[in-house]
Amino acid sequence: MKKVVAALLLMPIAFAVAETKDELAVRKLVVPRLGPGAKVDSVTKTPYAGLFEVRIGSDIIYTDQKAEYLFFGDVVDARTSNNYTKARVEDLSRVKFSDLPLESAAKMVKGDGKRVIAIFEDPNCGYCKRFRQTLQGVNNVTVYTFMYNILSGDSSVKSKNIWCSADRNKAWDEWMLNGKAAPAAAENCMTPNEKILELGKKMRVTGTPTIIFSDGTRIPGAVDAKGLEAKFASIK
Repeated sequence: MKKVVAALLLMPIAFAVAETKDELAVRKLVVPRLGPGAKVDSVTKTPYAGLFEVRIGSDIIYTDQKAEYLFFGDVVDARTSNNYTKARVEDLSRVKFSDLPLESAAKMVKGDGKRVIAIFEDPNCGYCKRFRQTLQGVNNVTVYTFMYNILSGDSSVKSKNIWCSADRNKAWDEWMLNGKAAPAAAENCMTPNEKILELGKKMRVTGTPTIIFSDGTRIPGAVDAKGLEAKFASIK
């Protein structure tokens, strides 16, 4: 997507809870322009360039006061390189880590385990397998793996076989790293598959892997070791 670059002296962004008269007017104008079925969650006037933020779920687009133009992409302060759109999306997608149903995840602890992440992964996800390779070289971390079966019809079967294994962490790594399938699970073995599927949809997890950090922020995709360490370092 093309970036909208704002070379402005920007103040910190503050977003109102209730929409103002101007914001409601923009909402009325922009909704028909987005096409049938579009659900606008909020319209907020930004402190830069006369733009209005239009939020659809965790996605953001921008428009002018008359909704004559739609801007898709990031707003970046050309002076400081601060990406205001990225920061806003991170805030919108933030979750309370302690609210995650961690008992429904496979738990792996390496070293002191002080750094904590949760990952939504599909057993048929190639990028997830790549990230598993990256995790091999990361120490002092606790990893909660939510088996999020969205890519293939047999994903839930593979996840069930792994979940019902005597050592599900070992079985998951054997499959993701070495391609060794877990033995078939007993028919009466219960799994959290449906619960995790609903959780992921509620959290708008649209791809795998999605990594959730202890501060509630997330990274979609297979971040490399350098990026992962940088993210850990940024969490206070």
